[in-house]
Amino acid sequence: MKTRDELMQEIQDERAAWHALLEEVGEDRMEEPGPMGDWTFKDLAAHLMVWQERLNERIEAGPNTHPPTPWPASLETDDEINAWIYAQHRDRPLRDVLTDVDRSYERCAELIATMPEEDLMTPGRFGFEGMEETPLVELSFFGHFHEEHEPSIREWLRSR
Repeated sequence: MKTRDELMQEIQDERAAWHALLEEVGEDRMEEPGPMGDWTFKDLAAHLMVWQERLNERIEAGPNTHPPTPWPASLETDDEINAWIYAQHRDRPLRDVLTDVDRSYERCAELIATMPEEDLMTPGRFGFEGMEETPLVELSFFGHFHEEHEPSIREWLRSR
């Protein structure tokens, strides 16, 4: 099982890799459609930030609690939620979105650094669906990005 320090290092490494990706993409291309169909890199960044903040809110609320979602309760599917996220953030300035993404990394690290050891290491303590036997320290905080989005970003960058 990972330790708190290993998870903190993972968060730090992910943040550094995110910053390297930002450099690779370049701000001048972040508002061009392409990496996710009609979505821009900025749209994708906002999408990732909202879902990361959702995770942060669940961690901050504490074990076995489920704070309200940041999106309307009437939204049920991921596609509906993602469309709502897109609509909420598409007109925001790029710099604001990128600042919020960075803050979500900071907040995640702060929450992990300060939470009780028992909350971090006890399987199922946070009741994440499908992860009932998994301690928080073993969750894949950034797996969605790497599995679902990074390949299309890399392909988009190669094609340019």
